[in-house]
Amino acid sequence: MFDVIISGGLVVDGTETQSFTADVGLVDDKICDIGDLDGQESRLNIDATGLIVSPGFIDTHTHSEGDLLVNPQHANGIRQGITTEFLGIDGMSYAPLSKDNYRVYRHWLGGLLGNPPLDLDMSSVESFRSHYDRKVSVNTAYLVPHGAVRLEVLGFRDIPLRGADMNKAKSLVIEGIEQGAVGFSTGSSYYPGPWATTDELIELCGTVNEFGGIYMSEPRKANLDRAYKSDGVAEALEIARVSGVKLHISHFRTEITTAGRPEDRTALVDIAKSEGVDCTLDIYPYPVGSSIPVSYIPSDVQDGGPDSIKIKLTDPVERKKIVSHFESEIDLDEIVFTYLAVRRDMEGLSLNDVARGRGESRAEALCTVLSENDLKVGYLGSPPDSLAIWDAISSDAMELLSRSDYMVCSDITPAGTFPHPRSYGAFPRFLGRLRRKFGGLSLEQTIHRMTDRPARRFGITKRGRIEKGWYADLVIFDSDRVIDTATYDDPCQFPIGIPYVIVNGQLAVDNEHCTGVLAGRAVP
Repeated sequence: MFDVIISGGLVVDGTETQSFTADVGLVDDKICDIGDLDGQESRLNIDATGLIVSPGFIDTHTHSEGDLLVNPQHANGIRQGITTEFLGIDGMSYAPLSKDNYRVYRHWLGGLLGNPPLDLDMSSVESFRSHYDRKVSVNTAYLVPHGAVRLEVLGFRDIPLRGADMNKAKSLVIEGIEQGAVGFSTGSSYYPGPWATTDELIELCGTVNEFGGIYMSEPRKANLDRAYKSDGVAEALEIARVSGVKLHISHFRTEITTAGRPEDRTALVDIAKSEGVDCTLDIYPYPVGSSIPVSYIPSDVQDGGPDSIKIKLTDPVERKKIVSHFESEIDLDEIVFTYLAVRRDMEGLSLNDVARGRGESRAEALCTVLSENDLKVGYLGSPPDSLAIWDAISSDAMELLSRSDYMVCSDITPAGTFPHPRSYGAFPRFLGRLRRKFGGLSLEQTIHRMTDRPARRFGITKRGRIEKGWYADLVIFDSDRVIDTATYDDPCQFPIGIPYVIVNGQLAVDNEHCTGVLAGRAVP
């Protein structure tokens, strides 16, 4: 007797091979048979006639760790067909951190990751993973975040990582990988990470390579004077070249200023790969991203952490310095608030709106908003007005995804009532809207980049394919109908055309409704 039989669907197995019609039989958490199961008994039968049966989607870049701890159903992810999410991205997350350091980093990251419970043990990767194993709707993989390691060793301070401190940092990275982390991550401007030099990261990544991990980089934007050739992309490639580590570059796409020139965007990557650097990349299908404005506060003001930053925001001399920095370093035209810890009524307003309403300059208003909301502020960039630029960036995304080194991510940032639409629609946007509009990739190729390719790259065991004996993470969808509905104006909208999602053999989405099942595991 099978627990579940999925009958009559067109199976796209994740490997890029031609799809085929077959039944898929599940027992417990595994795929047990693929073929003609007519007449076989099962506790649940799902009629997939006219639908695609695919491996569950693997999302290599999310910021869901805080939200999952307070909203374990995680409908915005699971309804996209995502069955595995990567956490610990951009060098920032909650482990390995002492109780006091967890409080500090939880505060600093609040605008992006939200407000998980304070009384959680985050002292090790093992303890972190335990909070998600069989307690949330999706599988979770973790990368040891550079920011957390630096905070645990040196505090929230601009101090060189050397000698005994470097050895302690290496031991935390090793311990994290031994406890199940798939690699190590750094971020562009998320402190305390940007206080590192390229040499510091090379030494840490040498350890990552020694223990078989992947280095995931969001190329740095802060403290570029400490980076190789003062360039974040060149730095990431140099780290991989010197340390020998396998490199993965996060959400590497064209933007408004580079629309229509994807070959220019990847030029440095292609040169490095021709010289032997092992590099893969991921992408989400939107023209602008999101972040937290606290990350753009000047480096010297960051020294001391959130409590110190709050004091400096009220000091006239320090505030003047911060205002000047915001005016010169940030595109203040683009800021739309996605999350405000206190002033929730202002979520969805632009910085321009808030500044006009308060009679302040935009930079002054941003300082005020940060102070009023205990630094816990999230924002997204305003999308381009030009439909031609939108189309160019979307076409670029499909062109980049056609490469053999690219895979799909969402960059889910779920905090607040006005999140980036990618938090609800990234995967169906690629799978439906862009694939149908721009072509360039078959259905089999598109699914491969969402399933088997990331699983193999990051060592996710027995997931990413429909294969006997592998875990039953599955998505059942209508290839002609699937589409994202989330927009910048109305982002909290679920996709359509994905009626069923199965995680570890359990039905997590049934007829486009979450079932409440929390079957996700800490992987690999």
